Amino acid sequence: MALRERLKTVDEFSLADLEAVRLLLRGDSVIDWHRLNFKDAQEITEFLLAQEFHPDEPADRARMNAIKAEAISYLRRHFEYPIPKPVEQASIEELFELATRNGHRQTCACTILKCMHIIHHLDGRELLFMLPMSDQEIFHLVEEKVYRVIGSMLAEGFPITEFVGGRKNKDSLYTKLLSKREAVSAQIFDKLRFRIVTRERDDIFPIVQFLQKKLFPFNYVIPSQSINSIFHFKRYCQQQEHLKSYLEDMQAGADEDYTPSDNVFSADNYRVIHFVVDMPVRLPRKLLERAPSSAWSLGPVVFVVCEFQVIDRETESANEHGEASHAKYKDRQKKAVIRRLQLGMREMKTAVTAPKPVREEPAPAPTSARKPPAGERERKRPGGPRSSRS
Repeated sequence: MALRERLKTVDEFSLADLEAVRLLLRGDSVIDWHRLNFKDAQEITEFLLAQEFHPDEPADRARMNAIKAEAISYLRRHFEYPIPKPVEQASIEELFELATRNGHRQTCACTILKCMHIIHHLDGRELLFMLPMSDQEIFHLVEEKVYRVIGSMLAEGFPITEFVGGRKNKDSLYTKLLSKREAVSAQIFDKLRFRIVTRERDDIFPIVQFLQKKLFPFNYVIPSQSINSIFHFKRYCQQQEHLKSYLEDMQAGADEDYTPSDNVFSADNYRVIHFVVDMPVRLPRKLLERAPSSAWSLGPVVFVVCEFQVIDRETESANEHGEASHAKYKDRQKKAVIRRLQLGMREMKTAVTAPKPVREEPAPAPTSARKPPAGERERKRPGGPRSSRS
């Protein structure tokens, strides 16, 4: 796969690019948006390709139209929602174009697209459950996709100094489940995790924007699972003349605060960009043929939850000192787990708190570097093996 592309600089960002990055940093939901901001047909095509739809293939075109028809039918069945004929008869691309304009047709187009997003997602989930495939087979497909895209980014000289992918081993899963009152297996989002270290802090926005174009579309970022302790978003945009011009048009606002972590084992001076995506993965035909005939109407795309961390070199180095280090983090977690096993959750809470150094303007940088547990499967590009904090 030869991308033969370059990163956008922040001076080349569109409003759509900036809103997509903000959604990821905040862990917001696209369902709360009221418009789209695609500039042209090329951006719409790129978005469809990121969804793993191939608009030129008749089967994919039929699948998209079927999702649209179901969305319109749902809106009429349950809400008697009035949809103008030009909107109902619009192609998928035209629907996206309408969603970028103003007026009643724009509102209708956005409403239909939001329902299509949910329908497609649920169908992909149903298809995954119907396939006679193990988690390991599914994980392999995800890894192939991620390594193909990021490997090409490295080949093109993008500012990535390290890339690591890994699967959480069973001991790590046991510890994580034991350390959280609310944790169940279905809520473990980092069974598959990927970590990218950029050269500079200012490389993070462009890298994230590119990943959303080529690897996972912004609408499949899982809400309420993001951590951003690197960027004061509004302040950062105000410092960039080009981004500053978009602030008043941001439909979800431009916040000043970090997106905090609820992980009680992390020190306050630990910095990271962390997010979880339900990544669309297109199944090879030979795998689809293993599915029961009742699954054939669900399309060729499944969704697999993955965790990503993006961090710059300087912040990564800062994270490895003092209370923010991975060793101190794991030590706090393990002490809390054994205390919970012996005394219960109430006692665990009183034993967890780590020193919380206060920093006015935290140095840019997230993810910590650490060696993965023995037996954990990893692949990497430049740099030594590092695993995600869990």
